[in-house]
Amino acid sequence: MDADARMYLRRGGRDTGPLLVLLHGLGATGEVWNDLTEGLPGRWPGGWLVPDLPGHGRSAPVPRYSFGRLAAEVAGALPTDRELVVLGHSLGGVLGLALASGWFGVPVAGVCALGVKIRWSEEELSSAAGLARKPNRIFPSRHEAAERALKVAGLTGLWQPDSPALEPSIERVGEGWRPTMDPAAFGVGAPDLPGLLAACRATTLLAAGEHDPMCPEEHLRALDTEFEALPVSATTPTSRPPWPSSPCWTACREWRPVPRETRGTGHAQQVASAAMADSSWASER
Repeated sequence: MDADARMYLRRGGRDTGPLLVLLHGLGATGEVWNDLTEGLPGRWPGGWLVPDLPGHGRSAPVPRYSFGRLAAEVAGALPTDRELVVLGHSLGGVLGLALASGWFGVPVAGVCALGVKIRWSEEELSSAAGLARKPNRIFPSRHEAAERALKVAGLTGLWQPDSPALEPSIERVGEGWRPTMDPAAFGVGAPDLPGLLAACRATTLLAAGEHDPMCPEEHLRALDTEFEALPVSATTPTSRPPWPSSPCWTACREWRPVPRETRGTGHAQQVASAAMADSSWASER
């Protein structure tokens, strides 16, 4: 636990060089980046930081969930004197874009947002708001609570309910078990992607798996039309969520953010393509 004991943080790598910040999506924890961080030593030129976002896993909840509040909590754990590169999935990608605006006082040089849902219907927002008002269900067995946590995180079929990586996602409550995620986090709402992109000061990349039902290529291309400098990579044969695997190491090591006016070229384009290339992830969400 860190950031004034509110947020759990896992650190690795060097104390110098660029800091890679890995932000998970809604319902997950920092454990989803385990495979990536295991391959970073000797391949990423700096250090890395992996939080459990507020209201997830081992991190404390916050009174109200908004993208600004969550970004501020993450910013409080980040150095202000070190180059930052943010790789985030879904909710984590939105927070990466917010951090790259400069509004939170942290020096983000590059942000790669994977699988961010761009378009939300009123029905989807209403459903999420309804989930946010419901308390966590207590299950009679650990197995049932684990299955629920897997479904919420989009990990069904990818992790087994007895996976050690799932431990931060469930907790014992009296004679039962429940997911640790604060349901109120479902009420975070829909991000203003055009606004965030317009405010972003960093090298920026949006990407998604080719078969991601929540972030189809045409939605990304529509943003690309509006923001001409926005690089988009949606060609790798991956489902949602597009988690990094072995090809990501080389791209992360080589990717150095480039000026905003040239951000459609070079390693910024490579990092998400490589991150998705070997993904085994799929999701029912």
